[in-house]
Amino acid sequence: MEDLFVILLVEDEELIRNVVEDTLDDGGFKVVLAESGEEAVKLLDASDPKYRALVTDIKLGGHGTLTGWDVARHARSIDPELAVVYMTGDSAAEWASQGVPNSVLLTKPFAPAQLITAVAQLLNVGGQTPT
Repeated sequence: MEDLFVILLVEDEELIRNVVEDTLDDGGFKVVLAESGEEAVKLLDASDPKYRALVTDIKLGGHGTLTGWDVARHARSIDPELAVVYMTGDSAAEWASQGVPNSVLLTKPFAPAQLITAVAQLLNVGGQTPT
């Protein structure tokens, strides 16, 4: 398990979180879950594990004040090469101004294969391909 890429998944809706977690798990990734932006920031600030990607919803309602945009900017301040995939149902228009560079945005609903492809593509572009 230690040779798997670790992905931080930030999603406040349980049903979506479970589907995305299963998709990433089936894709061969180890997933760490956060239900809020604040929880995600705490996990990112911890020294272990080293995350290789962040998959985050943009609107994280009800659990705090941080958005997925905020979480991604914080993550990139720690690791400028971190792969970032945003998921949204209605915030796609803000991606150009709010999103971090070299990220991918998936509009809900999306197919599980789209998520795996987005993560794999970003990991490959970042030179983080598995050996």
